[in-house]
Amino acid sequence: MTRRTQLLFASFCLCMTFAALCVSTARAQNAPSASRQSTNPPTAEQNPTPPTQSGWITKYTLSPDREQKARALAKLTLRERLVDMVYGFILLIAILWWKLGPKYRDIAEKVSSRFLVQVLIFAPLIALTIDVLSLPTRLYAHSISLAYGLSIQGWGSWFWDWTKGELLSVIFSIIIVAILYAVIRKSPRRWWFYFWLATLPLILAVIFISPLVIDPMFHKFQPLQQKDPALTAELEKMVQRAGENIPPSRMFWMGAAEKTTELNAYVTGFGASKRIVVWDTTIAKLNAPQIVFVAGHEMGHYVLHHIPKGFAFGAAMLFIAFCLGYRLIRWVLARSGARWGIRGLQDFASYPALLLVISILATLGDPIGNTFSRYFEHQADQYGLEVTHGLTTHSGEVAAQAFNILGEISLDDPDPSRLRVLLFYDHPSIPDRIQFALRYDPWAQGQTGQFVK
Repeated sequence: MTRRTQLLFASFCLCMTFAALCVSTARAQNAPSASRQSTNPPTAEQNPTPPTQSGWITKYTLSPDREQKARALAKLTLRERLVDMVYGFILLIAILWWKLGPKYRDIAEKVSSRFLVQVLIFAPLIALTIDVLSLPTRLYAHSISLAYGLSIQGWGSWFWDWTKGELLSVIFSIIIVAILYAVIRKSPRRWWFYFWLATLPLILAVIFISPLVIDPMFHKFQPLQQKDPALTAELEKMVQRAGENIPPSRMFWMGAAEKTTELNAYVTGFGASKRIVVWDTTIAKLNAPQIVFVAGHEMGHYVLHHIPKGFAFGAAMLFIAFCLGYRLIRWVLARSGARWGIRGLQDFASYPALLLVISILATLGDPIGNTFSRYFEHQADQYGLEVTHGLTTHSGEVAAQAFNILGEISLDDPDPSRLRVLLFYDHPSIPDRIQFALRYDPWAQGQTGQFVK
């Protein structure tokens, strides 16, 4: 999940901030996407063509107008990320300073002495407070997307999605607060370890139910075979070559055009919930060979076992975060707990302090997680090139065109600094991905692919 997805689980971030690293392979905003042309093709501005007359490209190229917008958007996005990060820290500090945690705790204790009843009162109050006070940065981010044409979602629809996100936030907050403070009160010294163990099945549960329950809350899904039988047949060929078992009944069309102009296709879930999803914007703006490459990229995450590997990495990061958090929260509460009206770690009022500690650790750990994610995404790009070799003519050029069109529509930065990539990119940059797609050709030397023989 990207940061925008994590916002749906604001109070769930105590365990999900690092855990998101293990599921980030599926639906990042800058994942490539592709598909066939619709019966009503978009305009040239909406559906950029390869920049050379022959249709072959050599690098990431934008029209002068799009390049100017992309560079301006990159600056705005960087500012928005920094403002969001600083504002988030200030918000949690303000909640502690205003003693909202103790006030909500007192309300819960007055209503009932039973633990679960107190959780049902405290958790929604603190979750809604954080989310409502976080609205300014969310509104700013959406206004940027609207201004640059990346989103066409009206404010009424946006607020309705935000409201549904709040319902999820409250549900997850209740679960997390209940488990967290149950283990803290049961084992004050080893709570962080037991809580870490408890988060692992929760993460798996979220991954499993997301395509079945959560995703349909925000978008419409229909069987892809009904929407585009020819594309479904092409995807079946790629899936069979990949050796995976995703029948047409698990290939879905998603209605994204009513909210966004961006493109995406992804593989999500596991076991009975595993499926391929293609956005309708993708089907409208790109062609079949390109979407087959993109689906091959996403298939690579499964074939190369990125999901279990990512889960193991996320679990390790969680372990480190909770271990460090255990030590830091003791120091924080010893220093300022009384001033904030917190009786101790077992007090519900300590929750905002825990969130602050974990948020700081998560920010420090972001470059590590992003580096890990970029490595997986690069491997998936390579797998996509290999699995489509022989299925698609000039598969490297097809992949490069898909990346270029994605970058033009999404206004990707044509020249991001190495520092920015290190700190904020969970995928390789579009220029780097295009160059790799054009240069990767082991078959020209009589060799075979690394992953697909």
